[in-house]
Amino acid sequence: MTEPTPASAIFPPSRWVVLVHGGAGDVPAERRTVHAEGCARAAEAGAAVLRAGGTALDAVEAAVRVLEDDPNFNAGTGACLNEDGLIELDASIMDGTSWRAGGVAAMPPFKNPIAIARAALEDGRHVLYAAHGAARFAMSKGFVRSTVEEMRTEAAYERFKQIRDGKAGEKGWAGGTVGAVARDQSGRVAAATSTGGMFDKAAGRVGDSPILGAGTWADDAHGAASTTGHGEAFMRTAFSVRVIESLGDDPHASVTGAIARMHEKIGSRGGVIVVDREGRAVWARNTVTMSWGLVRADDTGEHEEAGA
Repeated sequence: MTEPTPASAIFPPSRWVVLVHGGAGDVPAERRTVHAEGCARAAEAGAAVLRAGGTALDAVEAAVRVLEDDPNFNAGTGACLNEDGLIELDASIMDGTSWRAGGVAAMPPFKNPIAIARAALEDGRHVLYAAHGAARFAMSKGFVRSTVEEMRTEAAYERFKQIRDGKAGEKGWAGGTVGAVARDQSGRVAAATSTGGMFDKAAGRVGDSPILGAGTWADDAHGAASTTGHGEAFMRTAFSVRVIESLGDDPHASVTGAIARMHEKIGSRGGVIVVDREGRAVWARNTVTMSWGLVRADDTGEHEEAGA
């Protein structure tokens, strides 16, 4: 198998910016435009919040909700299936100003896990709810439980059957996660991450997405990050908090260096999106693809980009 060529990009300082990812992996060439377009729509949802003077926290939630509702991505509707053919969802959200955060892990089907994570943040009693406890918390806040049949897509089900039959290759899935990072007009940052996890994962397996400091981190003093890829590696390296606290005058070098070090140490692959305190946005991956979308505003106007 050919080794993927690492790729990355950095964007200049902005008054406000939102950057999203749709998962690191190996999407077939004919599907990459669809994934890039989905990320562009999510970034625009976050941008609409920031354009109106809203907070980075509201922006990342809005962006991730769009990706959770898009069946092309592995989060919310369209999430992958575990070894029992069931959906278990992970998500987290963090505010860089107060360090308030909320998350859910191994949660049964609900339409927008990131909204439930936000509810945990606002409630403030606990940071992370898991499994049936997460469902109980969600319903106590007025969220309506869904079903596997309602949220399962034909593509996810076919992939599950191929894995069960030993016919699935590595190519074809978007990746394990969606996420968003943002800086608002007041200089506040936030991050949000949501996922269905790994195909054929063990029941109850939890990845990095709901784990603060691994899959999600935000701190106004430095920046915000959301990761995608092999969750166990991001947890073992406390990736998101380390990369954010390492940001300096060259955030591109910090981010690409962190991805390279993780691969050298553990041999795992994935990607990350980052926005720093100056409004510079960075993405990096060492997988074949990682769909992304960006909207930023500076003194020359607004700029939109997307890719896979």
